[in-house]
Amino acid sequence: MINDGRFLGVDFGTKKIGIAISDMNGNFALPKVVLKNDKDLMRNFEKILKEENIKEIVIGESINYKGEENPVMEYIKDFIEKTKKFSGALITLEPEFLTSSQVRNTQGDSDMIDASAAALILQSFLDKRNNN
Repeated sequence: MINDGRFLGVDFGTKKIGIAISDMNGNFALPKVVLKNDKDLMRNFEKILKEENIKEIVIGESINYKGEENPVMEYIKDFIEKTKKFSGALITLEPEFLTSSQVRNTQGDSDMIDASAAALILQSFLDKRNNN
């Protein structure tokens, strides 16, 4: 199978952005880094996309118990629009629900919680994709 790039997962937060990367075959997700959501975010994000040869970006869709968008979705939509300006990668939303809490319950607190949450989001997407 010829692979033309990796998948990248994003756990978007107003203070920090968790990033995860797939293996070359798109079978599993690994936590990569946590970026600060500051003035340098888009420059740092673009650098990762180029370095890792990303073909598709999977962003956690922030919804509440009723299936309605949480307030952070407005920031996510803005992030998507900014990303489209410099990236040719396909951008997909993957429903995510309490991924950071899941990580804390299994791994405890660490600096990589958001990256691990991004890995859960990306793994959910990859599992669905690979089972179809």
